[in-house]
Amino acid sequence: MPEIDPTEYEIAELGPKIKDVDDADELREMLDLEEAGEDRAPVKTLIESRIEKLEEEPDEIDPESVDLSELTVADIANLVRDVDDVAVLEDMLEREKEGDERKTAISQIENRIESVSGTDEEDSEESIFQPPEEKYPELDHPTADKRWVKALENGTYGDMWVYCETQHGELIDVSKEMLGKARELMDGYNDDYDAEERVVAVLIGDEIEDLTEEVIAYGADVVVYQEGPELARFRHKPYTEIFVDMARSADNPHAREDRAEDDWRDYQEPRYTIYPATNNGRDLSALAQGELDSGLASDCSDLYIEDAMISNPAKTGKPGEKKEFERILHMPRPDFSGFEYSTILCIDKPNREFHPQGGSVIPGAFDLPEPDFDREGQVVEHEMPLEDDWFQVEVTDHDTLESGIDLTGHEVVVAMGRGIGRSPTEGIELGLDLVDAFQDAAFGLSRGVITSSYDFEGHVSQYISEERQIGESGQEVEPDIYIAAGISGAVQHKVGMDESDTIISINTDPDADIRDFSDYFIEGDLFEVLPKLTDAIESGELKIEAVAEGPADD
Repeated sequence: MPEIDPTEYEIAELGPKIKDVDDADELREMLDLEEAGEDRAPVKTLIESRIEKLEEEPDEIDPESVDLSELTVADIANLVRDVDDVAVLEDMLEREKEGDERKTAISQIENRIESVSGTDEEDSEESIFQPPEEKYPELDHPTADKRWVKALENGTYGDMWVYCETQHGELIDVSKEMLGKARELMDGYNDDYDAEERVVAVLIGDEIEDLTEEVIAYGADVVVYQEGPELARFRHKPYTEIFVDMARSADNPHAREDRAEDDWRDYQEPRYTIYPATNNGRDLSALAQGELDSGLASDCSDLYIEDAMISNPAKTGKPGEKKEFERILHMPRPDFSGFEYSTILCIDKPNREFHPQGGSVIPGAFDLPEPDFDREGQVVEHEMPLEDDWFQVEVTDHDTLESGIDLTGHEVVVAMGRGIGRSPTEGIELGLDLVDAFQDAAFGLSRGVITSSYDFEGHVSQYISEERQIGESGQEVEPDIYIAAGISGAVQHKVGMDESDTIISINTDPDADIRDFSDYFIEGDLFEVLPKLTDAIESGELKIEAVAEGPADD
């Protein structure tokens, strides 16, 4: 019996775990469990891909005996990365010089020797830090005078901050999902590190004080908010300035001079910050983390806090040594392949601190928690003067889509793909008509539509945006019914919707990948099928069995 039972995990959780399994036989047992259980096509593809990768890996290369002339420069670079013996590296260097004498290969080996042994000046002591403009005075340093953004030095950090986005005066689902995950993380953190750190929720907008109780119910210990009519719509400059001002305490050397002291915290900046990976959330996360002079992992599908053993001399300060970093927020995110996950770490290095450790979270990545309105928390009203220069553009009129940009939490999701190609505007209109026929439905898109060069006319163009994308780099949805019209079923899209209860797909290609994981497959042209579906739903006469084999003649 394998240690990991794939039927107990969603694919977003399973990817990082499978990556650590190095036994092909164990993976085959996992595959058998999946086939006997839920039998999800994307999960099987993920496991099979890992098996293929393991079985295709070449035998381990011995750096002491390998014929370097048979290796490419890239092969040598990968090989020396794991060699810590200076004598072995020096022997490889001599063999390369006596053989092909490739300059790049020699440079790779020499760099590794220097990394392992250190320079004469270093000896066993930590490297002496020099600013780049001092270490390399002969080079141009265009950012040498960029001093308005700085990290803290020996700063104090605490708590996990969650930016809670709102729409139409309500919390969107991803905000609730992040609060629930943050609550879980900080409960575990406090147990592991014998600490008492909290979940701090941030609200910015107009008339949002009424949401503070709800935010506490979903897991926050503290709610910091600033409201005002000027903040009714998301704007880059004021929202960034307010968030950063909230994050910096009065004794932070980079805080504004008239910043009031806080009586609810004793640290200078948050330890962790998480944001929703929505259009607005992505913008704010990049701007705020940049202003705080830290890093950002975007579009994360998971979060966990663990210690990390690091050997990179840029982080440890001593070549050849390993150092354990505590309280590191691990932020897995999917790669473009759909089968691999990269875990992003935001780690300090000598003379440079990276806090807050920050990431943005894909909507639907975490379960929607149950609110507990008996929870108690602290509410803090933040006051920051708003400058006129931040509001130079006046919005005189705007149109807000009723479904908003949060596609999660709906009974039905209708998604359109590249099958609309012969008449893009008409195709989108047919999809919107179908959405309107349901009582609770949302409209989504595949990445192919968003990145296409289709020309959309009239009001349809306002529906074509990344905020409606479903998939690995978009939103993850789990509606009762998912209708995919003209979508081929690439794994990137599959990950965003394969947990839907019932999947109905419409495609002219009987061999489209999406057929393999659809409950009902309609072989037909969406331009013919969608109007019939819409009419059937509006008349109350829809029978899925009747359309499962193709569009009716009448």
